[in-house]
Amino acid sequence: MAKKVTFEESMLELEAIVRELESGDIPLERSMKLFEEGTKLSAALSRQLDTAEQKVTVLLQKQDGTIEEQPFEEDAP
Repeated sequence: MAKKVTFEESMLELEAIVRELESGDIPLERSMKLFEEGTKLSAALSRQLDTAEQKVTVLLQKQDGTIEEQPFEEDAP
């Protein structure tokens, strides 16, 4: 069973890929493989961020002192 990789671990892996690609000291074939891996990681990270954004909620205190949970809206004051 494969270990579930965290968002942070994936970000570190993507950063390492970018550093290696930016070094310019690797063969073309390796560069292409790294680029492909980086693209997949980037897409997976984007999906994770989208999912997290959907879960964000804003807690608002009502006049009677109770807290009400509401979905997050970008243009909320």
